[in-house]
Amino acid sequence: MAPVPHTEAKLSPDLAHPRDKISLLRRDIAACTHCAAHLQAGPRPVVQFSATSRILIVGQAPGSRVHASGVPFDDASGDRLRDWLGIGKEVFYDASRIALMPMGFCYPGKGGSGDLPPRRECAPLWHRRVLDALPADRLTLLVGSYAQAAYLPRRPRRSMTEAVADFAAFGPNVFPLPHPSWRVVLWMRQNPWFEATLLPALRRAVHARLR
Repeated sequence: MAPVPHTEAKLSPDLAHPRDKISLLRRDIAACTHCAAHLQAGPRPVVQFSATSRILIVGQAPGSRVHASGVPFDDASGDRLRDWLGIGKEVFYDASRIALMPMGFCYPGKGGSGDLPPRRECAPLWHRRVLDALPADRLTLLVGSYAQAAYLPRRPRRSMTEAVADFAAFGPNVFPLPHPSWRVVLWMRQNPWFEATLLPALRRAVHARLR
């Protein structure tokens, strides 16, 4: 997927500090209307990050409830994800610790059998700028097949289940995870290794970064 051209804003002298650059990037993202014509509910980018976020969660795209609230993972899937990580909302929504960067920053709208896929223009437009603002030693959690397709080494016909089961192969700083929607409940019953093996390793890695 070819990157969408983006012109960097020219920083004035009073925006030379890294915190000011991040504030400018947040304003740029909040003002983005690049995909507005394709969004059923209009643009409302939902993202969270800071220069000290040592845990990065790359998700899918906001749902209708998150679009309404403007709060990422403000739904039952967020509760399940926080349970997987072994943390509460106070930590989860602390941008100094955790960055939340979906593949599409805005709610894409409803499709025939659920939400539409994330808009393909979004990640090439914004992800590199957000990643460049984060610590290099971050822990990255790839939640769902869209994030995994973008950030895991390419391997033909690898399923989401295969990627998650092979989590140790990606090193200590990357964890592929299923999307924590209601559909994952049956998947977890069919794959008991996820709770028995992956979640303990994930929680250890998360809490190590939070210390």
